[in-house]
Amino acid sequence: MFALCGPSLFDHSAASLFRLLLLAPLLEELVVRAGLQEWLMRRSGHVAVVLAVPALAFSLLHAASGWQAMLAVFLPGLAFGLVYRRWRDWRWCALVHALCNGYALVFCSFSI
Repeated sequence: MFALCGPSLFDHSAASLFRLLLLAPLLEELVVRAGLQEWLMRRSGHVAVVLAVPALAFSLLHAASGWQAMLAVFLPGLAFGLVYRRWRDWRWCALVHALCNGYALVFCSFSI
């Protein structure tokens, strides 16, 4: 369980909550969706590329948390990509990302 949750999900300090619920979702989605995915959408008409490459990049952003975390965030990365593809607004992705992080905080807090 610890491998999936990681130390940052057990830290409930104000700084950690700020980072997990606000800063990371905003910055990661700005870079991955409004940056990389938008660039791919303009240059590639292939849906698999437009969704898979940003999801892989999103996973790589979580490499410091280990390969289990990288695998765990790949599917949500695809889901965030679908949200971006549908509404073309990275802020919706950031909101969904923050909600997922909030769920992970609750899940990890009560599963130990």
